[in-house]
Amino acid sequence: MKHEGKVSAKSGDRVHATGKIEVHTYQPEAYDKAADGPDIVEINVTEAFKGDIEGEGRVRFLQTLHHDGSASFVGVERVSGKIAGRTGSFVLQDHGTSDGKTVRGQWVVVPGSGTDELTGLRGEGGFVANIGEGADITLDYWFE
Repeated sequence: MKHEGKVSAKSGDRVHATGKIEVHTYQPEAYDKAADGPDIVEINVTEAFKGDIEGEGRVRFLQTLHHDGSASFVGVERVSGKIAGRTGSFVLQDHGTSDGKTVRGQWVVVPGSGTDELTGLRGEGGFVANIGEGADITLDYWFE
């Protein structure tokens, strides 16, 4: 079922959400440099979610950055806002790759991380973005 405005998802019903992410801050910092291998970089990001998910996110990534510009990353992000008219926060666990031009990632809602009206939120999805542009996102979610 596609989310069109406020949805009253019953426990266990899956809803497909789409939207965009706009990055507000992107702060990379060297974490571990290597002379002959990939560097590890810590990146702190703040961003806005727009679309079926509305809110603000704060994420911390650890990224393995290769000398050719490609990378792989893992991250943990708290999102505070609304999904289907329900307000609260939840945590996403991210992982993905970049070829230096495009970033692709997958994420899952960390079980038990939903608060307030988002208690019981579960889900999985992902994102894709050209470097320096906002991301297109998806989240297939349900409530336990």
